[in-house]
Amino acid sequence: MNVAELFVKCLENEGVTTIFGIPGEENLDVMDALLDSKIRFITTRHEQGAAFMADVYGRLTGKAGVCLATLGPGATNLITGVADAQLDRAPLVAIAGQAGTTRLHKESHQVLNLVNMFTPITKYSAQILEPTIVAEITRKAFKVAQTEKPGATFIDLPENIAAMDAGDKVPLKAQAPTLPTPSIEKIYQAADIITKAKAPLILAGNGVIRTHASDALVAFAEKLNIPVANTFMAKGIIPFKHPLSLGTVGLQAHDLVGCAFDKTDVIICVGFDMVEYHPYLWHADTSKKIIHIDASPAEVDEYYILACGIVGNVSETLNILAQQVSKVNTETQQALRQRITQEIEAHANDTSFPIKPQKIVWDLRQALKDEDICISDVGAHKMWMARMYQANLPNTCIISNGFASMGIAIPGAISAKLVHPDRTIVAVTGDAGFLMNCQEIETAMRINTPIIIVIWNDSEYGLIKWKQLMHFGRESHIDFKNPDFVQFAQSFGAKGYRVNSAAELVPTIQQAIRDNTVVIIDVPVDYSENMKLTEQLQNLECPIA
Repeated sequence: MNVAELFVKCLENEGVTTIFGIPGEENLDVMDALLDSKIRFITTRHEQGAAFMADVYGRLTGKAGVCLATLGPGATNLITGVADAQLDRAPLVAIAGQAGTTRLHKESHQVLNLVNMFTPITKYSAQILEPTIVAEITRKAFKVAQTEKPGATFIDLPENIAAMDAGDKVPLKAQAPTLPTPSIEKIYQAADIITKAKAPLILAGNGVIRTHASDALVAFAEKLNIPVANTFMAKGIIPFKHPLSLGTVGLQAHDLVGCAFDKTDVIICVGFDMVEYHPYLWHADTSKKIIHIDASPAEVDEYYILACGIVGNVSETLNILAQQVSKVNTETQQALRQRITQEIEAHANDTSFPIKPQKIVWDLRQALKDEDICISDVGAHKMWMARMYQANLPNTCIISNGFASMGIAIPGAISAKLVHPDRTIVAVTGDAGFLMNCQEIETAMRINTPIIIVIWNDSEYGLIKWKQLMHFGRESHIDFKNPDFVQFAQSFGAKGYRVNSAAELVPTIQQAIRDNTVVIIDVPVDYSENMKLTEQLQNLECPIA
């Protein structure tokens, strides 16, 4: 058995079933070893697509997604997807081939110091320099990637090491650390703060989903009658239809849900991560008492000074804490929830064309089941999806918001379909983000993963135009031309539809579901609504309970 074969056995030992990537000269031995493995290798059309697939795979499963590339440009193409996994807290292990160790000490063709390059964007980055350390490095890469806060790790395997004899080495036993029991002293402290609170509020982050604490969070909120706001990355953590749900926070502008933050005196942050929503946007006056409940200690920030921090198993913390609070909150924020709901429903029957963002989101929600999954790309559409898409289950509206990288939707949707083949998967993307990884449509067709791609078409970088108009009152270099998306789909053997009226959108989505293949839906969008929303929020009057 050579090192490459041992390495593949180590991957099998970690429960890896799928690797996304592109073969190259410097990973020949690994690619050959995979032929004798049960691991499925999915050949992608770009390494960035492979990294995004591994990223979303990790986020949906909690197990490290794996992507593989060759050295040099293959490895550098992984970087954006790896960085996205790192800041979106998705477990991922990136692997790259490398030149032989006999030429790493000098200037040489395609040689970069990959370990140093990946170090700033991963939790752990290492090179396998000896056959004897393969099992240790692999075990550590997976352990670190999957441990809270999860993220990315990187393994560099030089080609001459991959071909060496591995001797009698075997994979190490895979174990996962257990989250600690929370401090009872801290529980009592938090209970006292909540008991004395006049209008407590829960801010729930993606850490609740990662630690499978959504049910515990809902039970906690119900027992104490405390309203819940969730971040972009925590949509569905509490069903939007739940009377205690105030929907999603995350816009830089003061949105309706911000009214609850104005009124509260105690904010209970559960599984919250600062990459999701800057504290200065919701705690500018630093007057609130903050309780931090998470599997990891809070980051240091001048707008996030804790009254109490509880580190430990999130579900266990919430269950114990609920028993210690001696009163039920009476500030239910029903007037605010009613106003938020009314705004989401306001454009349900809008017939204007191009279609308003609010109407696209509404119709998409009507066409999908609660368990179906939307993968949102990054752009103006992301803001509308985050703000108005009603998620009722965790991980059914995936939004990249830690790193917020354009191009994630199509590869992410492919990965989501592999994880959940029985669900409808929709990539919601702008026309700009679509063209950044549209080559992966061929991958989806080849491996038979039916996905629906809804393109919000405005022939501009819509989010940047929105920002430019807000700051300067004029736009700068944001326009471009698009291909015929229907013909583009057909060129891959996929199906394509162009929506020509608001009334066509729901039937077209329903037809795309029945088609059971890769479908592109071209939807002209009216982004004049962006500035209307800005003006609306600038003149916002908070509802009075």
